[in-house]
Amino acid sequence: MSIIVSDITKTFGQQKALQAVSFAINKGEIVGFLGPNGAGKSTMMRILTTYYKADSGDASVNGFDVVTQPRKVQRSIGYLPEHNPLYLEMYVKEYLLFNARAYNVPKKRIAEVIVQTGLTPEAGKKIGQLSKGYRQRVGLAATLLHEPDVLILDEPTTGLDPNQLIEIRKLIREIGREKTILLSTHIMKEVEAVCDRVIIINQGAIVADKKLEELRQTEEQIIEVEFDYRVEEVLLRQLPHVTAVKNTGGFVYEITFGTDKDMRSNVFDFAHDNQLKTLQLSRKNKNLESLFTELTG
Repeated sequence: MSIIVSDITKTFGQQKALQAVSFAINKGEIVGFLGPNGAGKSTMMRILTTYYKADSGDASVNGFDVVTQPRKVQRSIGYLPEHNPLYLEMYVKEYLLFNARAYNVPKKRIAEVIVQTGLTPEAGKKIGQLSKGYRQRVGLAATLLHEPDVLILDEPTTGLDPNQLIEIRKLIREIGREKTILLSTHIMKEVEAVCDRVIIINQGAIVADKKLEELRQTEEQIIEVEFDYRVEEVLLRQLPHVTAVKNTGGFVYEITFGTDKDMRSNVFDFAHDNQLKTLQLSRKNKNLESLFTELTG
């Protein structure tokens, strides 16, 4: 296992940031650590990177204990915090040389990570002259200098425009071929585009831990339908295989069915039998976004 977390609890004053959190990440996995703002994502990551100490519980990275072996943990991880701490007045190569000396790695690694992160056309510029996307690349390059086995990335795409998002996601996927990555985000599409697995945390507790493939293969489906008149939810619940009914506003309903059979014809027949007009009718699989909403409220 690259990361093992067992019953980690952390409190700040009266606020319990983490409540007996446990999970494990295999070598080579890209895991999305997903949750609303304030859920405890950054706190957990700072414990794994030895910036914080937990009140109780145990955690290890690459077999090194985060409390008793902090230096070995720090050498084995690359950490990109949410607010990328760059020196804007420094040149790209100068900044990477500064970091290389801190890790005592050979200068040749600078050229290697510049190529790896696609920084070659911007390598001669000051960091302050770069776009947000290229600044994130500089941060990723710095995390890769000492060739860590594990990358911990906290909100790595915050503030990027759509084109920059695509570029950074592609880069993370490429890096993930050789590294274990724990990626914190509150953006569902981020996880679906990059990760193999998702861990969802809410109010300091793990509420889901699933492979993305499991979510894609789920037999549940949601039918979204808009009628021309309000319908009693109890009537919709009488449809076969219904597990949940929700009025999302006006005359629009989300009906969840526990089957992979397309249930749109059943909903259409229901409308016809009850003399209702169907203004719109669509089907979607129960995906990460709906799971997230269900679990975090």
